[in-house]
Amino acid sequence: MTFFDFHTHHSLLKRSIHNLAEQEDPKPDSYFSVGIHPWNLNEEWEKEFVRVKEFSSLSNCLAIGESGFDRLWGPDLDLQRKVFYEHAKLAYELQIPLILHLVKGHDLLLEYLKSEVRVPQIIWHGFNLKSHMAEQVLDFPISFSFGKAILKSDSNASHWLKKCPIDRVFFETDDSQLSIDSIYKSASVILQLSEEELTLQVRNNWNKISSRKIE
Repeated sequence: MTFFDFHTHHSLLKRSIHNLAEQEDPKPDSYFSVGIHPWNLNEEWEKEFVRVKEFSSLSNCLAIGESGFDRLWGPDLDLQRKVFYEHAKLAYELQIPLILHLVKGHDLLLEYLKSEVRVPQIIWHGFNLKSHMAEQVLDFPISFSFGKAILKSDSNASHWLKKCPIDRVFFETDDSQLSIDSIYKSASVILQLSEEELTLQVRNNWNKISSRKIE
């Protein structure tokens, strides 16, 4: 069985969305996402955003990002806010999801969601916070991507996965060396669904929220 990896910095397998690194060009036979990570932001961001827009027009670009807010490693919050809003606008125009990076920026996310009308589908990647923080955004078009944290049964991610609406669930390896198979197997146990059911569910989840489909 082939499991889809919705966010990875390593795999270039067809059944994955590879997050492009800076200066990296997409491979024509692989799915990818493109954006400016908060860690890489500077005052010259508009030059890099030209590249983001160019690559986002390709049919194998399935998502915008990572983009978001990071109070620990990111630059000035006004800059982070401005650039995130531009990424979100692009994702909305293309009707493809935005991959959200969020570190100690929950208030900034809520500020955006409550102030904007044209909000794209957002996938909060690597979610591993308290369940109540996820519940606060359920009124908005936000899904959750779960990674290595669900291998620990007592993690925040595992607790939220049990409660999360099943049509908002995705899975990822991110920057780990784990196989995506191990993530799905853990999720299968947590959700008490067969791996086949889970694979079909997440594929349908994606195709409901994106103009660029997967099979």
